[in-house]
Amino acid sequence: MNKRNTPHRSNASRWGRRLALALVPLLLAGAWYARPYLLGDRNPLATYQFSAVARGDIEDVVTATGTLQPRDYVDVGAQVSGQLEKIHVEVGDSVQEGDLLAEIDPTVYRARVDASRAQLKNLRAQLKDREAQLELARIQQRRQRALMAEDATTKESLQVAEASAKSAAAQLEALRAQIEQIESTLRADEANLQYARILSPMSGTVVSINARQGQTLNTNQQAPVIMRIADLSTMTVQTQVSEADISRLRLGMNAYFTTLGGSGKRWHGTLEKIEPTPTVTNNVVLYNALFDVLNPDRRLMTQMTAQVFFVVAQAKDALLIPMAALTQGVPRPPQVAAAAAAPSPAPGADAAPAGGSGRGMGQGQGAGRPRTANAAASTPAQGTVKVAGANGKLEDRKVTLGVSNRVQAQVLEGLQEGERVVSGLVVGAAANGPSRTPRL
Repeated sequence: MNKRNTPHRSNASRWGRRLALALVPLLLAGAWYARPYLLGDRNPLATYQFSAVARGDIEDVVTATGTLQPRDYVDVGAQVSGQLEKIHVEVGDSVQEGDLLAEIDPTVYRARVDASRAQLKNLRAQLKDREAQLELARIQQRRQRALMAEDATTKESLQVAEASAKSAAAQLEALRAQIEQIESTLRADEANLQYARILSPMSGTVVSINARQGQTLNTNQQAPVIMRIADLSTMTVQTQVSEADISRLRLGMNAYFTTLGGSGKRWHGTLEKIEPTPTVTNNVVLYNALFDVLNPDRRLMTQMTAQVFFVVAQAKDALLIPMAALTQGVPRPPQVAAAAAAPSPAPGADAAPAGGSGRGMGQGQGAGRPRTANAAASTPAQGTVKVAGANGKLEDRKVTLGVSNRVQAQVLEGLQEGERVVSGLVVGAAANGPSRTPRL
């Protein structure tokens, strides 16, 4: 019977040894991680992420999307009907005021001019005949009056001579009126003949051609547009701003924008106009904000998409901390006058990106913030941050805040450059450690 139980005991012994060998590494790893808690040498700051207080530039901006349009442009149309015989320009050509752009077949209009001129010549010849008849009638009238004075003619003959003179004068006036009418018709026919030659009304660039050579144009229903000429030296940025942000804009504020494929180049301008009537798209209310920008090198083109940033406030060389460093419940700080008065780049110049400029924030950011763009707060907003002390402990400190955006905040008082503030928890921190600093 002992011989039958020996294999069973041998198998149990092997499984016990294997289980012990598997548990030893787990116990060693647990002892290693528990060592700081068991021995009491755990670093109290190890579970925190820190950010150093550093100097940089900060901007609070309203972002929106816009399109580029020439500030000055004109749609060139046809004033007369007919076949478009020749187009003398192509898209992209530069033209001067008065240059010939296109020609409409002038055959019909030239014939009308010739007919009116011939009719006018006929009437002027009749005019000379009527003038001669009037002169003859007046001579006969004077002769009859002289004879009547000597009682050498009858009163009836005198009356006939006077009536003939008046009739000749009336016919002469009617003929002169006909001549004036034909002259007016001739001027209209000559104008239509000139309209068959379409001239440029302004200097600029041909940006589009809507008609084709050989096409028949009909001006009886509506004036057909043949092409558009625009002055590309100055472009207008038409930006659509949400109703949540429109109250933060003010005329004269600085703005800049970038374009797709522009390699980060910034174009600068100042807000010139806010249209009071909104456009509603999919129940979203948007207001048009417009400003001009110089385009001397013609890099900006019609219908380009622009990512626009309206600078509500900015500060240069300011002490900055991440917004995540502010503890929960701190109000968003209003802007101070010193920040709003900070110098801005000259229009048309490139500028290095400012820290925390809000690039990448979607349209409509800042909704619900009641501050105004030029508000100089009499009592700047206060915040609380956790600062790493020299003794290795955290201390709460009150700070005075200035310009802020969703990424960073300017510190006016309470911190020094180089100090470290808590900005979050280390990934994988202990569950019983301090709670994560909330991000605003």
